[in-house]
Amino acid sequence: MTERQFEVVMAIVFEYIHTGEPVGSRALSKKYLTRISAATIRNEMSDLEELGYITQPHTSAGRIPTSRAFRVYVDSILEGKRERSPELADRLLDLKRQRADFEEVLAYSSQLLSRATQTVALAASAPMAQVRLERVEFVWIDLYHALLLVVLQGRLIHQKLLNFPCEMSREILEEISRRINTVASGRPWDDVRGGLQSFVLKELTEVAESCRLAMSEIDSLLSAENFRFFTTGVHHILGLPDFQDIGRLQAILCLLEEEDALTRMVRRYSVKDGLNVIIGNEDPDSELGAFSALFSSSTGKGTRTVLGLIGPVRMDYERAIAALETVWDGLSGDGDSDRP
Repeated sequence: MTERQFEVVMAIVFEYIHTGEPVGSRALSKKYLTRISAATIRNEMSDLEELGYITQPHTSAGRIPTSRAFRVYVDSILEGKRERSPELADRLLDLKRQRADFEEVLAYSSQLLSRATQTVALAASAPMAQVRLERVEFVWIDLYHALLLVVLQGRLIHQKLLNFPCEMSREILEEISRRINTVASGRPWDDVRGGLQSFVLKELTEVAESCRLAMSEIDSLLSAENFRFFTTGVHHILGLPDFQDIGRLQAILCLLEEEDALTRMVRRYSVKDGLNVIIGNEDPDSELGAFSALFSSSTGKGTRTVLGLIGPVRMDYERAIAALETVWDGLSGDGDSDRP
């Protein structure tokens, strides 16, 4: 791509993001590329169409950028300096000063991002293999049911409803949690898993099957990368022209409603720490389809933490990236014990 073609691509993407309409050579010549004639721009657009950067939706219309053009635009943003949003940073800092637990901070981060970008925002966290347990609690419901609460260091909470095969009294559940907390509190789960399970089963033989179930669920919560999701902002995209097609709307709603699909997407695109931008159909195996997504992730203190944005391919990437980086800095900055 020549320097002039790069300028044309950047101008087309910028204009399309803000109007949602096909872009013509005359508009580019008047608004962005004033030193280049409309005829010259048309020639460049013809070449760019052959190269796969733009396409013409119908005869005599202007051009719209492809995922390939958006990638050029996004890469140029990532290479430059981006200003953070002081307002977003201050709001997140206010909440953290109140010593809110980590899940509250994650949920609020999702809300901040959604309002700032007018896209769907998500925050997610998952314990890693070396997670350290703070405590285990059982909330007794009846003789056959209890709510298992697993609290990790950093006050990240996971919960699971248990259905016991035999009667379990409050006293027995309290004894199980006491034994687990005595042995495992503050230690990596991998270091205590085997010995603790044998200890509990041996000492509580009369309810061994229920104990085995409880230990298995705790192990599942702590050993697998089970994400806890907070999603916000579906209403922001409902009115966008990009989602007037009922098929597109159904696709994104299904994605957001199915936790397994969200988990696959987050695992696929947040493998590496840092920021990752996925644009439309540039990945043929993506479940995003006609959407784009931004993910920022890191691993620390036994937890995998992810922030993300999902929106139309023509989302305002510059604004979205700046907002995501601002909130991420506030979430993971130094000096706060609750940060990942």
